[in-house]
Amino acid sequence: MDRKVKPAGSGIIVQKYGGSSLSDLSAVRRVARRVIAAVDSGYRVVVVVSAMGNTTNELLALAKSISESPPTRELDMLVSVGERVSMALLAMAIQELGHSAVSFTGSQSGIITDQHHVAARVLEVRPARIQSALDAGKVVVVAGFQGVSTAREVTTLGRGGSDTTAVVLAAALRAEYCEICSDVDGVYSADPRVVPTATRLQEMTLDSALALGRAGAKVLLADAVERARELGVRLHASATSQVSGSGTDLVPGTVAEEVVGVAADTQLEWVEFLHDSPPSCLSGALRWLWSDSGSMFGLVDLRNLHDLAQGLVHLEGIKSCGRVARVSAIGQALVSDPALCKKALAVLDAEWILHWTAVGAGLSILVPLSVADECQRRLHECLITKP
Repeated sequence: MDRKVKPAGSGIIVQKYGGSSLSDLSAVRRVARRVIAAVDSGYRVVVVVSAMGNTTNELLALAKSISESPPTRELDMLVSVGERVSMALLAMAIQELGHSAVSFTGSQSGIITDQHHVAARVLEVRPARIQSALDAGKVVVVAGFQGVSTAREVTTLGRGGSDTTAVVLAAALRAEYCEICSDVDGVYSADPRVVPTATRLQEMTLDSALALGRAGAKVLLADAVERARELGVRLHASATSQVSGSGTDLVPGTVAEEVVGVAADTQLEWVEFLHDSPPSCLSGALRWLWSDSGSMFGLVDLRNLHDLAQGLVHLEGIKSCGRVARVSAIGQALVSDPALCKKALAVLDAEWILHWTAVGAGLSILVPLSVADECQRRLHECLITKP
């Protein structure tokens, strides 16, 4: 990516900072200095922020202490406060360092959504106030994860919503790129906390990144990557602790032929459906369905169960088979080359493999949750490290 210093006001970039990058006031000040460095390099900067640290979970816990089933409208009103705290504090920190800044909520930023509370979808972006502030030489700090519905209600965008906010704003503002900043310095071939031999990728296609995100890679939120691909937004994954532009470029392109990464989704429960079809209450949480010997099985995403999470095994017509992980290796060669797929499966203990499939972007294997980390290490060594 071209990092030449440009004349002031010549280009817009969008930077997104997650909760771990804004964990306390010292962290907020560090982010302010990083934002100013981008301004000093000649960019006009829009910053999208998540709630500080664990704020969102703390707010949800407050709601649960009042009501076992809080209304989703009121939940949106409550949890949207976290990002507003972050935006105001960061704008203050930037101003304390001598630069002009202004903070906007999602609705003030012109982010229009549908009427689905808790998991709204962005329909349109009208960034007139942002553009005016940029034209006036200000850094704009936007509360991520939120918007205003067509019924003029506050809405939140669901898991990874701040990344989505950054992407749709980058598209609407025709930004040069959208930088997703976290505590990891780019996209790795696996989670380095699980696989010590994982390496950082200088560049990755958006389709490969999307496949890794769907497979469970935590640096990449699949919905945001998919939006970037649809809207033609150039993404860059960087570490907040490093200068802007370091990390991994995510560029247009199909899933790579070679194996580029290994990931695991560990928030799953394997269930058997005792009737002809899954109960309707699970429709938003089902991730994988298959039949075997006349029985129907599925994977339930526990992140999307909300109040059902504690009572899943008690739902009528469902038999729980236990917590599992879906471990995936991303690369077209695993689909086109049966020998490579067979080699990958062979490095795992046979009793670990509950189910597997090699379609689309690569190989996915269902394993007991307890062996998910070891499976990732073995697949990475076999397919990527290649000793």
